Amino acid sequence: MSSTLTAEEIRIKHEFNDLLANCTRCYKKSDKALIRKAFKMAYDAHKDMRRKSGEPYIMHPLAVSRIVSEEMGLGVTSIVSALLHDIVEDTEYTLEDIENHFGSKIASIVDGLTKISGVFDKNSSFQAENFRKMLLTLSDDVRVILIKLADRLHNMRTLDALPVHKQLKISAETLYLYAPLAHRMGFYAIKTELEDLSLKYRYPKVFNELTESIKNKQKSHQEFIEEFSKPIREQLNKNNIQHEITGRYKSIYSIWHKMQSKNIPFDEVYDLMAIRIVFDPLPDIPEKTQCWNIYSMITDIYMPKPERIRDWVSTPKANGYEALHATVMGPKGNWVEIQIRSKRMDEIAERGFAAHWKYKTDVSQESELDRWIKRIRELLESPDYNALEFLDDFKLNLFASEIFIFTPKGDIRTMPINSTALDFAYEIHTNIGHTAIGAKVNHKLVPLNYVLKSGDQVEIITSDIVHPRREWLNVVITAKAKSAIKSLLKADNKNRIEKGKKILEEKLNEIKLRPSARVMRKLLPAYEATTKDELYSKIGTGIIHLDDLHDVLKKNTLSKWVNYWSLQLGRATERTRKSKDLNQNHTQHNHKTPILLTDKIDKNTAEYSIAKCCNPIPGDNVIGFVQEKLKDKVVVHQAKCPEAIKLLSSKSEYYVPVKWTTQRLLSFLVKIKITGIDRFGIFHEVITVISKELNVNIRSVNLNSHDGIWESSMELYVHDTRDVNNLLMMLSKIKGVDTVERVETVQ
Repeated sequence: MSSTLTAEEIRIKHEFNDLLANCTRCYKKSDKALIRKAFKMAYDAHKDMRRKSGEPYIMHPLAVSRIVSEEMGLGVTSIVSALLHDIVEDTEYTLEDIENHFGSKIASIVDGLTKISGVFDKNSSFQAENFRKMLLTLSDDVRVILIKLADRLHNMRTLDALPVHKQLKISAETLYLYAPLAHRMGFYAIKTELEDLSLKYRYPKVFNELTESIKNKQKSHQEFIEEFSKPIREQLNKNNIQHEITGRYKSIYSIWHKMQSKNIPFDEVYDLMAIRIVFDPLPDIPEKTQCWNIYSMITDIYMPKPERIRDWVSTPKANGYEALHATVMGPKGNWVEIQIRSKRMDEIAERGFAAHWKYKTDVSQESELDRWIKRIRELLESPDYNALEFLDDFKLNLFASEIFIFTPKGDIRTMPINSTALDFAYEIHTNIGHTAIGAKVNHKLVPLNYVLKSGDQVEIITSDIVHPRREWLNVVITAKAKSAIKSLLKADNKNRIEKGKKILEEKLNEIKLRPSARVMRKLLPAYEATTKDELYSKIGTGIIHLDDLHDVLKKNTLSKWVNYWSLQLGRATERTRKSKDLNQNHTQHNHKTPILLTDKIDKNTAEYSIAKCCNPIPGDNVIGFVQEKLKDKVVVHQAKCPEAIKLLSSKSEYYVPVKWTTQRLLSFLVKIKITGIDRFGIFHEVITVISKELNVNIRSVNLNSHDGIWESSMELYVHDTRDVNNLLMMLSKIKGVDTVERVETVQ
């Protein structure tokens, strides 16, 4: 830097000095010298670069380095790698330069952090392949993942500098992959912040309202914490236990998620916070014993709820988390959750993997987290596993709670909750999974789809004549089992496709035709196949017989259909415009004015379809995705649909902005669910309100009544969300009606 410093240079210098001052693991002078050397290289490389916010680019690697050091507790190698993490991608420096200056280990980490310049597999998403490449380095050096999490956290903290459509995409990707990954690596604080920031940019109004609601309750909660903690503090002091008692609020995201899943307002979320007790452990007494001792003192004061004890001190979670959770009846007649941890447990809970290694005494002992990393490596090395399949299966096992299963010899295996006997078979060995025909759970014979419970002892029964079937994919939930089954089925399917292709070519040759695009356009819908490979596979397995081939080809397979919506599509994303796959087709989704689809639109040329998973209607906040399987039509989802969030995170290059245009003449199908107290004439009142007062047509009604309670599900035709909201409001006013809600999925 020059002798006369600008305001920006002073800020950069101040940030760097803070990084050095707070580096708790810089034990030698050479450590800080290495960090200075890395900073100088990064500063020179990024000197003329700026972020979208306008600030100097060097502020980003500096911020990531501080997160790595101060919030994750990592050491010098990680700090240096974080300072250099964008150099190879964004500047003229090469990996060789980094290796020459800093050695092979730092160069390897930076390589793992460098984003790929293109897509390896044209059928895979850029984001999915990028994420997969990052994970390839996971078992070589887990610091790659930790620095990547720090990088994502800082990007989320500065997301307001980006346009709204990028905020939406990055927030969805963060919620779908990075927050669960932080959870799995044990970084509770980072996972919570990533979730909260994702909610802030996806639903800013909701986020601000919840933030304000929590703020309004803080004073009363603080008074409650003091009242509740006072007798506990006295008891702990009496027993000379050094401790700290705090109240921990639920994260804003978890409050919102509970409101959504339980369909309740904010005021009905009673477990807004938990009381945390962190103690200094006494020497020569196991921490587990001390946790239970403190629990015993608390239950002498407050009555416990036995079924709500969570013992993670005896068997820690797979991410290393240890604590004793209990729920007791508070002084004002409400249930209060208490978390009891030693200081060591608390640091592991907040700093995750880094603290886990800091406290690991037996280096030879393989933790559950080590085994999880090894399983991910096995998945990544599967030659037939494309990035999107991996991403789906990886996501399955990120957020899973654990159960503990015993082998016949008494060895313990950790499995995700809801694992089946077949999952356990594949957990033991792939070949045992492939040949499994049944299991004995606690010495009792059960089928392969039996759902295991923690503590079960399982023996797998095998047979050489068994072969995995596609239905097994609906039985298993673990990524390892799904990967093994898919790999075997793909090999079988490849053989069937070759056989089917040969049969079709021979049949077409008999009538002097070849398998052209024109022929396929008639055959695919006629035989209910979406792709050529699916058609060949069905022919190869004998599902399709081609006896009527000549008649099928003579028919005109085009049919008419009725569209019931009008949508306006915005411009495609930058990546869509660059995509070779979509280059020929994106212009049809690039309209500036609304396009009204009428009953004269042909099914084979219509440009939109409504997603069945969330069934959006006019007034819903919607987004669209180009869907190749539907001949480049746009599939429209509700913006909050889990499938849409997944697509935004894994296939954002196919994203197309869409919005409803005004259309009051057409009708959409919605499903509502009503529950209430049974009384004479109530159902007649409900039907009257729907059909007469609101003039809504009913498609179907399903009614059940038992023990004085009745519930009904109805499918109705409405114009838009305004109709739905009016309907729900009017029905909720009927005496005896308890709940009225819209059900997203309609068959």
